[in-house]
Amino acid sequence: MQLLKLFSSIMKPTRLAVHLIAIYTLLSLTNFAGAAPEAKRILFLGDSLTAGYGIDPQQAYPALIAKKLEESGRDDYTVSPAGLSGETSAGGLRRASWVMQKPVDILVLALGANDGLRGIKLTDTQKNLQGIIDFAREKYPEIKIVLAGMQMPPNLGEAYTSEFRALYPSLAERNQIPLIPFLLEGVAGDPSLNISDGIHPNPAGHKILAETVWTHLEPLLD
Repeated sequence: MQLLKLFSSIMKPTRLAVHLIAIYTLLSLTNFAGAAPEAKRILFLGDSLTAGYGIDPQQAYPALIAKKLEESGRDDYTVSPAGLSGETSAGGLRRASWVMQKPVDILVLALGANDGLRGIKLTDTQKNLQGIIDFAREKYPEIKIVLAGMQMPPNLGEAYTSEFRALYPSLAERNQIPLIPFLLEGVAGDPSLNISDGIHPNPAGHKILAETVWTHLEPLLD
C-alpha cells in the first residue's frame, strides 16, 4: 500500500501508472494455489501460527492444506493465507473487511492466542471473535466457518487458563460451527516440533497442524 501511495504521489495518471496499479492489484489478490476464477476460496485468518513464523511460509499449515487439496484433485478450491504475526482478535476484526473483499466459502478462524498472552479481557476476545463470525456471515451468508481453539500455559493462573480454554467451545456451540479443540495439539511443548523459541512450530510441527486442521476441514468440502 505504501508503494502504491508513493507512485500515486509522484506520478501523473500516465499509462505507466495505470499498469503499475494494475500489477499491484493483481499481486494483492494472489493465492497460494493457482485455481480457476470460479474456484471456491478457503481463507485462513490468524496470527503467527498461521503465518508460519520462523519458517518458510510454504512450510506453514495453510500451504500444506493447499498441497493436500492439490494432491486430492480438489482444484475447485484455493487457499488464501491471512496470518499476521502478533495479531490479536481485535486486529483480526479490523482486517476482516480487507481479507474478505473477495468471496470466501470457508473461513478458518485461528485467533486469540496473543490475546491470552497479553492478558486481554476474555470478554473482549470473545466479542472480537464473534464480531468476525458475524461479519463473515453477513457478507457471505453461505460461508462455512471452522474455529481453531487455543490454550494458555498454566503460569497465567488456573482461573484465566480454564476460562480461556472454555471460550472456544462456547463460541462454537453458540454459532453451531466446527471446533478444532486445540490447534497445537500434539505440538505444544515438544522441543522437536518447535523452533528455538519453544512456541512456534517448525516444519515438522506444521505438518501435524495441517493434519489436525484437515480433519475438521475436509468434511466441509462440497
